[in-house]
Amino acid sequence: MEQTLALDLSHATEAAAMAAARASGKGDKKHADGEAVTAMREFFNGVDFRGEVVIGEGRKDEAPMLFIGEKLGTGKGMAVDIAVDPLENTNATANLNVNAIAVLAASERGGLMAAPDTYAHKLVVGPSAKGKVNIRWSVEKNLQALAKSLNRKIEDLVVVLLDRDRHEGLVQKVRKAGARAKLLSDGDLMPCIAACARGTGVHMVIGSGGAPEGVIAAAAVKILGGEMQAMFWAKDSQEDAMMKKAGVSPNKIYKTDDLAPGKKLIFAATGVTDGEVLKGVRFFGGGARTHSLVITSQSNKIRFIDTTHIMDKEVINYRL
Repeated sequence: MEQTLALDLSHATEAAAMAAARASGKGDKKHADGEAVTAMREFFNGVDFRGEVVIGEGRKDEAPMLFIGEKLGTGKGMAVDIAVDPLENTNATANLNVNAIAVLAASERGGLMAAPDTYAHKLVVGPSAKGKVNIRWSVEKNLQALAKSLNRKIEDLVVVLLDRDRHEGLVQKVRKAGARAKLLSDGDLMPCIAACARGTGVHMVIGSGGAPEGVIAAAAVKILGGEMQAMFWAKDSQEDAMMKKAGVSPNKIYKTDDLAPGKKLIFAATGVTDGEVLKGVRFFGGGARTHSLVITSQSNKIRFIDTTHIMDKEVINYRL
C-alpha cells in the first residue's frame, strides 16, 4: 500500500511542477509558487489517504492552502503526515534557471519533525561517511573523514554550499583544505540527495538554509542511507520565539532520525527546471513531459519516472 501511495503522491509533485513551469521565466516567483500550490492541493483532494500537513506554506492565517495542520486527501486509507514544498527554488523558476523542483515527503503519524520556519546549519554526507563526521568539527576534519571513507584525496571532493555572504568563511575553509566548493544561487535540497548517491559529483553539503526544507531532505537522506546533521538557529527574536514554541534547542545536534524518525517514509520530487538530478518540464503540442524521483523506505529501489502527459488526445505528433 505504501508503494501505491508513493506513486499517487508523485503525481501531486508532477501537477505542481507543470503548473510552476507554465509560469516560469516570467520574473514573478510569487505567481509561480501560487500556481504550484493550487495544483498540488487540487490533486491531493482525490487521493485516498488521511493526510495532515506538518510542513507547508505556513500557518492557517498565513497561507490559504497547504497550511500547517491542513487535512488532505479523501479521508480514506492511511493516516499520513506530509511535508510539502510545491515549488522549491522560486527564484530559479522566475528566471528560468536551474534546480527548481516540486517536492514532498510523507510518513506515518509522527514520522516527520514539525520544524519551525527558521534556519538550520546542515551537514550532509553519503552512506560511507555515516557516523564518521560531526557538524561541530572543523571543515578540514570533516573533509579528512569523508575522504578516508570514500578512499579518495580531499582534492577529489566537491562540497556544495549556497552562495551567501554568511558562507564566505566556510567557502574559504573548504578551499584551504583542498576540496572544491560548488556555490549555488538557490536550492540546497536536491544536492543533499546527490551527496547520498555515487556518480553525482557531489560529496558533501554544508552551510545554513531553511529548516523545513532540511526535514524534507532528511527523509530522502535517511532512505538512501546517508546522514544529515542540523543545528537550528534564529536570525531574530521572532524566530527565537518560534524555536522555543516548537521545543527546539539551538545547542542540540539534530540527526537524521530526529528530523525524520518515521519507519515508513516516502520522498517524491519532480523537476520544474533542469538540474543535476532531474530534468525540468518540457512542453510540446498537446502535452508535457516530466521527470520525477520517487523513493520509499519500504523498497530497495530508486525510481526515476519519465512521464508523458497527454492533455490533448487529438494530438498525435508528440514532439518529445
